[in-house]
Amino acid sequence: MNPKQTYYKTQAETIIRHLEKRRMKGYYCSSKEEALDTAMSLTASQTSVSFGGSMTLAETGILDALKSRTDIRLTDRSLAKTPEEIKQAYRDSFSVDTYFMSTNAITPDGQLVNVDGNGNRVAALIYGPDQVIVVAGMNKVTPTVEDAIRRVRNIASPPNCIRLSRQTPCAATGVCAECLGDDCICSQTVITRRSGIVHRIKVILVGEELGY
Repeated sequence: MNPKQTYYKTQAETIIRHLEKRRMKGYYCSSKEEALDTAMSLTASQTSVSFGGSMTLAETGILDALKSRTDIRLTDRSLAKTPEEIKQAYRDSFSVDTYFMSTNAITPDGQLVNVDGNGNRVAALIYGPDQVIVVAGMNKVTPTVEDAIRRVRNIASPPNCIRLSRQTPCAATGVCAECLGDDCICSQTVITRRSGIVHRIKVILVGEELGY
């Protein structure tokens, strides 16, 4: 194990201890392959599953694995073809057994920080699905909540806006301009400091750089 891997593991152990204090369950996986195995082990057969938009879920292979499983009922909004079907997929996601997502940032003391455009992802995190599985690379760790919000606006949002072909100042300049335009993806800021239901939220920390 090289020094960076050792650092990630040590830091993750600290975060996991704090997650437990906040009634969330933490796991550390040294690789995305291990994270995939852990994620699948937490997804029971004959249950309903959905997911929020996430580069991390794609990079770990979790999305492909979920789509290939025939023993679960998957709500996949990417299959929706009309605005009405997309809206229904969002609503159906609130009643699933397991919801997958990443987090925009996480602090060493175990707080999750997420900034959303539509709000469907953070809404599911807050309430609805029986289990929420959050998968995050260790590059998402920031010292404080304030640093986390700055990270989202200046590191995560610009490439996401480019990926989604949004006409925003950050996509054009790489710097947040506190925009309020139609294409803005920073509408809701949610800080999760505690899970109301013990271990409803499970966080898989991965010792790699994943997502934005």
